[in-house]
Amino acid sequence: MSVSQFSMDQAAAVPVRPAATVMLLRDGNHGLEVCMLRRNLKSDFVGGAYVFPGGAVDPADGEPEVAPLCNGRSDDEASRALGLPTNGLAFWVAAVRETFEEAGLLLASHADGSPLSLEDPEVGRRFAEHRRATDSGERRLIEICVEEHLRLELTSMHYFGHWVTPAGAPRRYDTRFFLAAAPEGQRPVHDDREVISAQWITPTRALDNHAAGDFAMLPPTVATLRSLRRFDSAGDALDAAAATIEVPAMIPRVIADTGGVRIVMPGDPEYDLGYAGDSSLTSWPWGASTPTGTTPVGMPDIDVVGGRSAP
Repeated sequence: MSVSQFSMDQAAAVPVRPAATVMLLRDGNHGLEVCMLRRNLKSDFVGGAYVFPGGAVDPADGEPEVAPLCNGRSDDEASRALGLPTNGLAFWVAAVRETFEEAGLLLASHADGSPLSLEDPEVGRRFAEHRRATDSGERRLIEICVEEHLRLELTSMHYFGHWVTPAGAPRRYDTRFFLAAAPEGQRPVHDDREVISAQWITPTRALDNHAAGDFAMLPPTVATLRSLRRFDSAGDALDAAAATIEVPAMIPRVIADTGGVRIVMPGDPEYDLGYAGDSSLTSWPWGASTPTGTTPVGMPDIDVVGGRSAP
């Protein structure tokens, strides 16, 4: 069955929203580990899936007063890295903000350059309230930074991947992926709203669990973990990301296949057969009616996401 024969929703076109996500890395007992969150099982989109912290870019992430409170990146530098004319810094800021809201981890430093630590109980309680207020929309992250004399720490946060949700999905995102070292003196704490658990896990273990059907993940997450597993340490991965000078956009398409839908990538023989419309496909498998653990979506064998490094 060709994709053109899919039953289609004739509603308005699905908008493609800018988004950002970050892989926070640390060195564990078994090598490089990445922080992963599990989405609420009741979520109406990819419920129960394991993801990296992240979400949509908000207009406030790119407001002019944000840039002076960022260490390590100007908007010009960030925009050039992302191949955008302007407002690239908003993607870095969105990744930091979403990580704070979803996992309680804040990539920030004090005015003297020392990293933010939440180990002191009083400081931890204060930032727990800051997180609640930010997550609920009562306050902006930039207001917290001003009050606490903090700067968002973007120096060692590197651009690593670029994925666009395939046409046909009920929600579509143009997502930039970043790598960063996990902040010391902080630990992930899920918000119990969008996210129901947080854990440190090696890429290999996550991929093995996924292959066993115990760790539902979207294709970009799988591909990114495949790329991360080639590194022995967090430092190695961050060094490679820092040396990357070109990050290609991964724009999958979906084609009908026996038993469901299969992902194809540019260069695959069937790519031109993939759905490229602008409406949501009613049979899209990541909706609420399809459990994420046993999705019929196929995953292309991509081992490297991070792009081209300088010679």
